[in-house]
Amino acid sequence: MRGDHVLFLVLLPVMMPETGVGAQRRGTDSSGRRYNRIQHGQCSYTFLLPENDGNCREGAAEPHSTNALQRDAPQVEQEFSTQKIQRLEHVMENYTQWLQKIENYIQDNMKNEMVQIQQNAVQNHTATMLEIGTNLLSQTAEQTRKLTDVETQVLNQTTRLEIQLLENSLSTNKLEKQLLVQMNEISKLFEKNRFLENKVLEMEDRHRLELETLRTEKVTFQNLVGRQSNIIQELEKQLSKATSNNSILQKQQLDLAEMVHNLINLYAKDGGNADKADEEKKFRDCADIYNAGFNKSGVYNININNMSETKKVYCNMDVAGGGWTVIQHREDGSVDFHRIWKEYKMGFGSLSGEHWLGNEFVFLLTNQREYSLRIELTDWDGNQAFSQYDRFHIGNEKQNYRLFLKSHSGTAGKQSSMVIHGANFSTKDADNDNCICKCALMLTGGWWFDACGPSNLNGMYYSLGQNLGRLNGIKWHYFKGPSYSLRATTMMIRPLDF
Repeated sequence: MRGDHVLFLVLLPVMMPETGVGAQRRGTDSSGRRYNRIQHGQCSYTFLLPENDGNCREGAAEPHSTNALQRDAPQVEQEFSTQKIQRLEHVMENYTQWLQKIENYIQDNMKNEMVQIQQNAVQNHTATMLEIGTNLLSQTAEQTRKLTDVETQVLNQTTRLEIQLLENSLSTNKLEKQLLVQMNEISKLFEKNRFLENKVLEMEDRHRLELETLRTEKVTFQNLVGRQSNIIQELEKQLSKATSNNSILQKQQLDLAEMVHNLINLYAKDGGNADKADEEKKFRDCADIYNAGFNKSGVYNININNMSETKKVYCNMDVAGGGWTVIQHREDGSVDFHRIWKEYKMGFGSLSGEHWLGNEFVFLLTNQREYSLRIELTDWDGNQAFSQYDRFHIGNEKQNYRLFLKSHSGTAGKQSSMVIHGANFSTKDADNDNCICKCALMLTGGWWFDACGPSNLNGMYYSLGQNLGRLNGIKWHYFKGPSYSLRATTMMIRPLDF
């Protein structure tokens, strides 16, 4: 093949990165050279087509004018046209294969570039995510720190609230205890008030019965007086009739009247001498009365040293040989023994019933001669016991009527329930005991309490069924225990040499 008939095709690819979608475009640049441009992704490929040389000419009547390669080819002889066409076709096939290889290469490079771009994008995205994660971690740490601070504040506030609740609970417990104490005091006062109400009701019933008895006796006496008046009138009538009818009877009546007059004069003379003898005889206590021949228990008058007037006392002439002067007696709760100092000093109650003789009189009695003390006790089952002391006397008022005892014996316990070594007398308005609790107020009544002690015979009187568990009742510890309230008690004294 000759050189002027050979078709030279110069293909120069130029890669120019442009943006846009894949496309193909043909045109002519500013120098008149033709090009073919292909757009693939972000890359564009430009192919410059070869120029015509001077030996090529165009035929006017070209059978294949639509084929560009045939137009560019030089004129050849007719005999060689078929062979040239075949060669050109072969060359075109080679160029086509080459273009396909280039296209495949471009596509492979594009894939690598896309992978690289994607990797860069992933790396950039990863870095961004790491930065965002770091920021989130920082924010999370800051939020955690703030939450920790808030939690610490909440814990501190909770601790303060718990401390306040504990203080409130302690204060509430203290108030509850005070309330319980006050409720116990109110309960005691209520029981005492109920006891007093019962006593008032019992006294009203007793007085009502006594009034009814007195009314009945009054009617009976009135009827008896009426009958006696009728009998006297009848006798007067009979006497008048007999006097008027019989002079002998009149004489006998005069004789009898004279005899009666003489007897009256004689009796008046002897009775005056007896009264004078009784006035000259003075009794110091019930022992003197007993020795004088009076052996019946009852109320008598005695003369105590340093007293201008006589003092009435109850004498027990039946127990243990008689001659006992009673200084205290309890039997039915009819007398209130929760009294003040002055009342215990001068005495109170009824001598034939419940009473307290009086500390001042007991002091005067026990200091004029030596006395022994006997205490009679009775429980609610009818059991009786006694405690006896061979020596007994009390001090004066300045000494708070201090108690002095010696030599205990008896059946009301092996030990003495009264303080042997001495104790001052206390009442609800005169606290002379050895306890800060004021025993006379707590246990009620006046007594030689010492430090409240194991006995109090002047406590509150409780009836059967209410006498158990009573610390402020009539108690004698070594007989029935510290909380058993007795039914009856009697304290009495007698000279040691009786």
